[in-house]
Amino acid sequence: MEFASIMHVITRLIEAVGVAVIVIGIAIAGWRYLTAPRSLSSYGNLRADMGRAILLGLELMVAGDIINTVAVEPSLNSVLVLGVIVLIRTFLSLSLEVEIHGYVKIFC
Repeated sequence: MEFASIMHVITRLIEAVGVAVIVIGIAIAGWRYLTAPRSLSSYGNLRADMGRAILLGLELMVAGDIINTVAVEPSLNSVLVLGVIVLIRTFLSLSLEVEIHGYVKIFC
């Protein structure tokens, strides 16, 4: 097996793990919401837990895209597509961060 095909399989595995993290995280958040005693913060906790699962899954999927672009298909077209995907996922991540915390944490 050559390097490009091995890296392609690895990137697909990373992306699959990202999808699994989202699905399992949302299922766990839903289960916690359904089994927890109702309070004023229950719905907010559900949204925060779901947002965290989505954020982690998106990070893994972006990592898979970056590895795929750099190691498997290093062409100008794939780099441009990666740039658009990273911009969209970054916007989604920032939106979810604001939704979870009410603000964006900036590390300086």
